[in-house]
Amino acid sequence: MNMQQSTATVSTSRVTFVLVLTTLFWGGSFVFNKIGFREIPPVHFFFLRFSLATFLMALICARRLPALNRTIIKRGALVGIVLAATNLVFVLGLAGTSASRAGFLNNLFVLFIPLISFVLWRERLSPFMLFWISLAVVGLWELASGSAEGFNRGDVLSTLCALFISLHILVVSRVLKDDDVWLVSLVQFATVAATGLVLALVLPWPAMSVGLTGMGALVYCAVFPTIICFTLQNTYQRYVTPTRAGLIYTLDPVWSMLGGMLLLGERLTHRELFGCLLILCAVAGPLLVKLLRERTSTYMEAP
Repeated sequence: MNMQQSTATVSTSRVTFVLVLTTLFWGGSFVFNKIGFREIPPVHFFFLRFSLATFLMALICARRLPALNRTIIKRGALVGIVLAATNLVFVLGLAGTSASRAGFLNNLFVLFIPLISFVLWRERLSPFMLFWISLAVVGLWELASGSAEGFNRGDVLSTLCALFISLHILVVSRVLKDDDVWLVSLVQFATVAATGLVLALVLPWPAMSVGLTGMGALVYCAVFPTIICFTLQNTYQRYVTPTRAGLIYTLDPVWSMLGGMLLLGERLTHRELFGCLLILCAVAGPLLVKLLRERTSTYMEAP
């Protein structure tokens, strides 16, 4: 069965629903990480989350393990190193700011990708993209100015996390070929867990009293935004254009903000909300324009 045939078997509405569901899980990870941090320090939560995810993924991939080879291990480990840096900065940033602010700041990865591509590979940076980047900068300024504490350490790390997210996406696109995505994901998770183990051994192990709330947050983050989201994304994203998928993924910070307000009692000032809106427009704007161009091009080419 070729790609056109397989694509026809999956409705657009179903693909959209599944990808929106992944954004809901990802958005929820901001909230459940914050809840977990109440009982487990961020770095140790990071280690335990990916250790559990690795164990569960190994069970899922049990029948595939004989196919694990040096190439998959090498590529998966390389991507895993970037993923480890991404998630480490993610938990440290989230620990120092609100889930609402972190969600919008993390989403800046969409704008970092063309910047990195320009710096490393001299890919053309259009004037329109410069406009969206400038709009994001204004949004960052409004976000910082709307809070009494300004742009704090957690905000800086959350912005840095967006940079690492973009690096992870670029590394995946340039390193991975026709590898078994399940085994690659397993090696990625194991690499992140190994990184967390090193950090956990270096740092003093704190006295922790983990209750049902902390354990529930840990299980949620290991299963839903990690294993399930990776699986759904790898399964369904191929049925839509990267532009449409990217536009759907801009819903992440919306869920994290709603979750932060409803479950954590977070509140943003009017100026912070305006800054978040500008960042969302800066991220979704170029994707929406590109999607409209793709539809126009398809319409013009139709007989």
